[in-house]
Amino acid sequence: MNRQEVAKVIDYTLLKPEAKQTQIQALCEDALELEVLAVCVSPTFVEYAKSIVGDSILVATVCGFPSGKHQSSIKAMEAALAVQQGADEVDMVIDVGQALSDNWSIVESDIATVRMAVPDAILKVIIESALLSDVQIEKTCLAAKSAGADFVKTSTGFHPAGGASVSAVKRMREVVGDSIGVKASGGIKSPEFALELIKAGASRLGLSDARSVLDAL
Repeated sequence: MNRQEVAKVIDYTLLKPEAKQTQIQALCEDALELEVLAVCVSPTFVEYAKSIVGDSILVATVCGFPSGKHQSSIKAMEAALAVQQGADEVDMVIDVGQALSDNWSIVESDIATVRMAVPDAILKVIIESALLSDVQIEKTCLAAKSAGADFVKTSTGFHPAGGASVSAVKRMREVVGDSIGVKASGGIKSPEFALELIKAGASRLGLSDARSVLDAL
């Protein structure tokens, strides 16, 4: 893939709790120059990001982030408000503890609640794949697919267990097939790793330093 093709699968991301408006402005301006697909910002910055990028690129945000330990109704309200304020896409975090406990009906219900709240937005489901066994990755992806998600996503990038891996992306793609997207996120710092993840099946990449990766292609 060439630079332009890679740019078109990138969510240029800034979700640090200490992020300031000036940094969001710089992110959005950089994203427009690089012609990436989307910016991904915290909910409080959705309106501001949208005011900068307009319809030129997508605005994504998060809900239940980063722990996933929120009531489903709260996640749904957070997602719906973000969409009202201009978000095109929502990346929600599952309650990973429920997945680790094999409570698949709860995992699916959580996702479905958010799905119903934002029927017209792209919904990505963050599963924290580094914490899960292969079987748990499979069952979480199937729950997300059954609940109507548009993507499954490897990681928040905030958990100490780690971020994206080639093996997790490959497994996720095997499970969902071509029916929904797979987003790799967390720890993608080089063009080589980005291309490996795409080859493994990632159709979207979450990058905090998109410029460095793209400039090296």
